[in-house]
Amino acid sequence: MREIAFVSCGTKADIFTGLIVVVFAMATFLANPLSAQEHGDHDPHAGHSMTAPVERRHNSRDDSGKSDAGNLRGTTHGHMQGGSAPADARDPHAYSAGHTLTTGPYALSDQRQLHLMDEHNLHGFMFDRLEYSDRKGDNPLVYDTQAWYGRTYDRLVIKAEGELVDGTLEESRTELLWGHAIAAFWDSQLGLRHDSGEAGVDRTWLALGVQGLAPYWFEVDASVYLGDSGRSALRLETEYDLLLSQRLILQPRVELNLYGREDRDNGIGSGLSDVAAGLRLRYEFSRQLAPYIGVEWTQKYGNSADLARQDNSPVSDTRWVAGVRIWF
Repeated sequence: MREIAFVSCGTKADIFTGLIVVVFAMATFLANPLSAQEHGDHDPHAGHSMTAPVERRHNSRDDSGKSDAGNLRGTTHGHMQGGSAPADARDPHAYSAGHTLTTGPYALSDQRQLHLMDEHNLHGFMFDRLEYSDRKGDNPLVYDTQAWYGRTYDRLVIKAEGELVDGTLEESRTELLWGHAIAAFWDSQLGLRHDSGEAGVDRTWLALGVQGLAPYWFEVDASVYLGDSGRSALRLETEYDLLLSQRLILQPRVELNLYGREDRDNGIGSGLSDVAAGLRLRYEFSRQLAPYIGVEWTQKYGNSADLARQDNSPVSDTRWVAGVRIWF
């Protein structure tokens, strides 16, 4: 009960305050019309609406149904919107002494004069690896090169990789491909691959792959191959350039090969055949010339390792390499 009485007292005080506010608001409202009337006695525009003339300016029409905008064509403003130029207008050809694109000494012929960069045939050649390696028993010369000719979207691509021992081609892989740009940093490639060398039997494959730059600047080259007698293969190679300075670059590289069926003549087993991982440190005297040193580790797996043991060949090998990277 005491709480209820306290609330009642508080409510009466609130009501009294509210009444004062309402009275003050009514007095202000009643005073405004009087001041507006006094102002209207001195204002010549008082009581006139400004909306109607504006509305008439845009929407008024004469008896024929035409809007007022049509009657403005004969005014100066109408000449600015179209029609014949005035007699004293500047000649638009005066700045060129009367010459135009089709007449005069600077006239263009019917043949196209301008060509975009993707309309030109360009070319490139690169030795990604040209190196001697320190291998037990011999010192092979290893090459890994790529050349291309064509335009931005379509080009002819040649890839070649192999080993020469004492001037003899021990093994090689050569690909002739048509490359087509499918994205900003990616090309699809379709063509033929041919394997040859003294170490085995020649094989020819149908090649389909992609090559480009993956996120975080990984260079990727992945291909699928189909051969005769149901043979198939998958090759994946990736590289990454780690800049220690503007000229000193450390490059890790990984390559792996998988085969769908066994090929005893070439010492290849089914499944994961071999993996090669290398680390090369190069110094770029220029972008086109960069000598390097490094180390590479190779390992055979599964049936390929078993075939290597039967042939008294090493299953795993680690070698030092030294070479040069060239492109132009």
